[in-house]
Amino acid sequence: MLPVGRRWLLAAFALAIAALAVAEATLWRASPQQAAALIGGPFRLEGPDGRVVTDADLKGRPFLVFFGYTHCPDICPTTLAQISRVLSRLPDKPIPVLFITFDPERDTPATLKDYVSSFDPRIVGLSGSPAAVEQAERAYRVYAKEVPAANGDYSFDHTSIVYLMDAEGRFVEAFNLERTPEEAAKELAGYL
Repeated sequence: MLPVGRRWLLAAFALAIAALAVAEATLWRASPQQAAALIGGPFRLEGPDGRVVTDADLKGRPFLVFFGYTHCPDICPTTLAQISRVLSRLPDKPIPVLFITFDPERDTPATLKDYVSSFDPRIVGLSGSPAAVEQAERAYRVYAKEVPAANGDYSFDHTSIVYLMDAEGRFVEAFNLERTPEEAAKELAGYL
């Protein structure tokens, strides 16, 4: 038989494990509707030519959101090129795509405007104050971590999710670009 102190310790440990199991079941297993509500939200960022763009400006039409930065060597330009190929299959459809920087220090609205000019014209580069950009990152649950380089420069480790938002600004899904542009365009057209 265990001493009284050890029995209490084992009972407290068992109770803690049970509490964690209950918390996991209720907090971490959100329904699809609850999970969707966790992604997206209000933002107020600066677009090309200094105009302010907010989430409210996009209400009434589906849109895509992608976070990145103009100094990205591979993921960002590749993803924007893939999105452009999808949009080229929908030439007359007003589907906005937001390319939101997480590097507002280097990615000014003018820099972003120049950068996105290499892609479909429906792609709009957005920047803002560090606080405004961080708010958008939090709303979309974006991971971006600055990584210093040996030469004093820096890059970012970051997520590469393209968010499909519905006409009400609600998260639909992580938009799959790993298929033909025709298949992706067909799905996107279904939300119009």
